[in-house]
Amino acid sequence: MNKYERLKTDLDVAGTGKIKAFGNSMLPILKNGSLLTFVKAAEYKIGDIVFCKVKGRYIDAHKVIKKDANKGFLIANNHGFENGWTKTIYGKVVQAEYQGKIIYKVE
Repeated sequence: MNKYERLKTDLDVAGTGKIKAFGNSMLPILKNGSLLTFVKAAEYKIGDIVFCKVKGRYIDAHKVIKKDANKGFLIANNHGFENGWTKTIYGKVVQAEYQGKIIYKVE
């Protein structure tokens, strides 16, 4: 089981899960190597940082930038690159830690 499948299972079973995210696509919000805490939500809104599947590929921490009743959610990184539309969101980031400090938190 890879880290994405483990996180998906944790969200399905417990409603929460953690994963380390790597890359610079979400700078300056999230840093490379941030430990992200996700929760399953009843609904997702524009601006949420989500774990989802787009075009058959897991995306562990990109933003919802648009919503459409038919298409679902448009997912993009923090630099304007659009991954595509999805109706499959597993959870959203509620906290990010980097080197033991909280760098992002949803109240």
